[in-house]
Amino acid sequence: MIRNIFAAALVAAPLSATPAFSAADLGKEESCKYQGQVMAAVQAARLDRVPEGKVEETIRASNPEWPENFSNAIPQLTQHVYQMKRRDLKNVDLGDVFETQCVQNWDQIQEMKKNLSGN
Repeated sequence: MIRNIFAAALVAAPLSATPAFSAADLGKEESCKYQGQVMAAVQAARLDRVPEGKVEETIRASNPEWPENFSNAIPQLTQHVYQMKRRDLKNVDLGDVFETQCVQNWDQIQEMKKNLSGN
């Protein structure tokens, strides 16, 4: 499961940026903190039995404290989290795992983003 979280981080990383503002502009720790918060919100929605099709709407309606562009990753993270069994989500803090893996793999994620953007 941990390896799957890293895969989700690689998928979500390019989504947490807009042309005017990039997750990388915040710095590694702050960007990864926000990404972990998004993952934790998706996990909480899954545990609260929010229907998969309502997750993004539900999270956005809660006025999360992260910058708006980080919400762009919600659909992809939702797909990932909703493939997992709820019972497997009860004993793990995906937000913390996601944040830790983001920090540990920051350089690799940034390189992947660079390659995807063609720069």
